[in-house]
Amino acid sequence: MAAYRCSSPVWLFILCSFSVFIIAGSEETPVAQEQHANVPDNPQTAAETAEQTEKETGGAEERRWEGTEVRDAATQKQAEPVVLQSTPRPKDDFQEELVVRPLHSGDIYASFQFRTLWETDFMRGNKVSHYRLFPKSLGQVISKFSVRELHISFTQGYWRTMQWGQPYLPSPPGAELWVWFQDSVTDVDATWKELTNVLSGIFCASLNFIDSTNTVQPSASFKPLGIGNVTDHRFLRYATLPREIVCTENLTPWKKLLPCGSKAGLAVLLKSEKLFHSSFHSQAVHIRPVCQDWQCKTTSWELRQTLNVVFDLHNSGQGKREWSLFKMFSRTLTEACPLASSSKIYIDITDNPEGEHFELSPATSLLSQAMVLGDRRTFSVYDLTQQDTFGSVRSLNLLIRWKSTEGDMLRPLLHAERYVAGYGLQTGEIHTLMYNNHPYRSFPVLLLDSVPWYLRLYIHTLTVTSKGKDNKPSYIHYQPSKDRVRPHLLEMLVQLPPNSVTEVTVQFERALLKWTEYTPDPNHGFYVGSSVISSLVPSTVAMDTNSTQERPLFSSFFPCKEESSYFVRVYTEPLLVNLPTPDFSMPYNVICLTCTVVAVGYGSLYNLLTRSFQIEEPSPGLAKRIANVIRKMRGVPPL
Repeated sequence: MAAYRCSSPVWLFILCSFSVFIIAGSEETPVAQEQHANVPDNPQTAAETAEQTEKETGGAEERRWEGTEVRDAATQKQAEPVVLQSTPRPKDDFQEELVVRPLHSGDIYASFQFRTLWETDFMRGNKVSHYRLFPKSLGQVISKFSVRELHISFTQGYWRTMQWGQPYLPSPPGAELWVWFQDSVTDVDATWKELTNVLSGIFCASLNFIDSTNTVQPSASFKPLGIGNVTDHRFLRYATLPREIVCTENLTPWKKLLPCGSKAGLAVLLKSEKLFHSSFHSQAVHIRPVCQDWQCKTTSWELRQTLNVVFDLHNSGQGKREWSLFKMFSRTLTEACPLASSSKIYIDITDNPEGEHFELSPATSLLSQAMVLGDRRTFSVYDLTQQDTFGSVRSLNLLIRWKSTEGDMLRPLLHAERYVAGYGLQTGEIHTLMYNNHPYRSFPVLLLDSVPWYLRLYIHTLTVTSKGKDNKPSYIHYQPSKDRVRPHLLEMLVQLPPNSVTEVTVQFERALLKWTEYTPDPNHGFYVGSSVISSLVPSTVAMDTNSTQERPLFSSFFPCKEESSYFVRVYTEPLLVNLPTPDFSMPYNVICLTCTVVAVGYGSLYNLLTRSFQIEEPSPGLAKRIANVIRKMRGVPPL
């Protein structure tokens, strides 16, 4: 303090107090210094140290199981990194996964899962201005339109259930959108219309064509997948566009919603020219509120972006059953997304326990088991957050080389088909076939059909038969259509007998549209959206009902309420129906004939009215012309 020379004692007192405050703030107690010395700078380093200690104490094993199984308290405590009590828990989290499932047909199924959790509250009208991982565009949509749940998908192709089995997340061909609004919305229809226009701009799609003529309000289907048992279906809207074409312009805004975009992590594999050169491609966005603990004291908003693709063996031009990340996506993996807390790749090896069907390279010792679609599946896991996964070349290129083509795929327990019967352009019949392949158990299914207004259903012709006998539905909800206002809505709860085929038929009559209501290619036909079948299918193993337990993303989308069954949603094929179409070439012929008549008649009359006529003398003969030339040379007047 001798360095400060102040003439006033007041200034001296202030400077002394300020210096003491700085010195006291910079010092630490021995206990605090010891705590900081024992805590590593990086929590990941602490986790690796604990894992190394566990390896040394537990001994070397050939294969390790991922931490999805229940471990004892001592091992779990040892594996957790040391974290200070004062460290705040992050309010948002991002995870990414890729599931690869080799199919018995030689094709390969890849499913990308990206999940963003954000601990915030949009439902109370709170204005959120700071966004870190959650995309701001979707957050503003949720807040402005009071959205409780939003589910949207864009699909190109049809999922072949009998060849590929059940998908992790089903979706119909075209575009599908269903939204649950909060009970604070007064005019749901106006909010729905405005929401579709906004989503059309965000995803660069034709969602603005969704109106009252293709929107329905289900009474039993499409229950909320998040928290809250909402029974008031006035706040639910469902619509499909079966003719929507999915292209690169839809994939680009979808990738921009990811925290790392397509620059790092699993998203670098999403190359448009490879994804769209496939047999099936589907991308979806799901937003819902979820619980963070089993008591549901704290809630979060979950944004789940999924992308499913099936690569065909024959269309790929490979000629042999060999797959790799580079052959599928033209790229390899070099790092995980820096913002992701978890980044993993799962390879389904349930049907290949000893490697007799295909060989996986590079091999991994980390295995995991998960309950997927009522079955216990085994996966080889590649953790991208661990540097050892990439090896010395700093690149990961998984290779699947088939050895044998033997083996049969188990038939899915629930399957559905749909087609149009009849002849002519006046009447027809819609047939829906639902297959229950379970050998001894029956279960109920909920069927939803949305038929456009120009197919006038005869509901009195509705029949439901199983094994040649009438099967009376226990619940039927039918809302008739209004021309150019709303479509038909039919919902039924039907009990499917074991090992049976249940057929639902209904007759319809085709309407004659106005000439302005036809599409530019009316002879191609008009699309009718897929039927939706929802059911709780009996499970072969006990399902996990704890939704807050740590497990893979692909096995935790649909909530499970019972251990003996799991939820399945199945979509049928869309229908292509021909309507009575006028001869659109006749107006062209009429226009050509009319223009010809007008040109000839009006042209002749115009010539008569505007042209001036003069009498023209006949030209003299050759002898007379020669004589006049001679007379002119002689200076004599011409004849």
